[in-house]
Amino acid sequence: MSATEPTSPASPIGSGTAKLPRGPLVLGPRAFGVDEMVVMAIVNRTPDSFYDGGANVELAKALAAVDRAVDDGAGIVDIGGVRAGYGRTIDAAEELERVLPVVAAVRDRHPSLVISVDTWRSEVARKVVAEGASLLNDTWAGADPELIEVAAQSGAGVVCSHTGGLGPRTDPHRMRYDDVVADVIATVTTAAARAVRAGVSPNSIVIDPTHDFGKNTWHSLELSRRLDELSATGWPVLVALSRKDFIGETLDLPASDRLEGTLGATAIAAWLGARVFRAHDVRATRRVLDMVGAIRGTQPPKTVRRGLA
Repeated sequence: MSATEPTSPASPIGSGTAKLPRGPLVLGPRAFGVDEMVVMAIVNRTPDSFYDGGANVELAKALAAVDRAVDDGAGIVDIGGVRAGYGRTIDAAEELERVLPVVAAVRDRHPSLVISVDTWRSEVARKVVAEGASLLNDTWAGADPELIEVAAQSGAGVVCSHTGGLGPRTDPHRMRYDDVVADVIATVTTAAARAVRAGVSPNSIVIDPTHDFGKNTWHSLELSRRLDELSATGWPVLVALSRKDFIGETLDLPASDRLEGTLGATAIAAWLGARVFRAHDVRATRRVLDMVGAIRGTQPPKTVRRGLA
């Protein structure tokens, strides 16, 4: 089996070069169709968040943010307790103090919402799935190999990501790839196939090129330009584009002023086949995806009156 070509769900460890058939994405209480584009709302309980600066540290504010995200059209909420970049060391106990109460409360408030937790630690993963999380967003590419075992044992889904070999909370420095897209595809599809062999359902695995992680701005732009190559693997593609540094550097703008750049990149990613969109600005992202879906012909307009009255 080629590292860039995952086998089908019917034969997850077999030989051959068949692409993975496109199918529904099944995460806990929800099954998302092959043409359904899903917003994953970001809710971080981190006082040093690069964008909101700790707006959701208080539990009540975090829950209010989840409620708004649901009202604005999110199908998944991604809860984080540790800043992705450099910062004060946060151990597993403190991470759990931040994320576990949110998971438990959100499961009661929104029974049909998919709860994702942004963690690389199997210790954290084990406890959050027990409280109702159904997706483990491992943005650090298997730094803790036992996290996949937690997903397999619990029935949770998992995000397979790419960091170019960097460990958790490490910023890139002069990263080089012969072909960044080929490297990403090889890494994430190999990880996805490994997850299937461990017992994770193929319908609950998502791949993420992981813009900015282990990459400079040129790399992230090329990934955005060639995202259809990741979609062609058949695995559902998640993109985390929201207000990221590659957008800021492209437009020379701070995080607070990157919405238009984010939405432009989102529209292109949607057109090229991405299915899950991690976003701070849920309502705007949802509207962009609905417009792309209507142009693509996979969903109807919400109303049609012009020229028909």
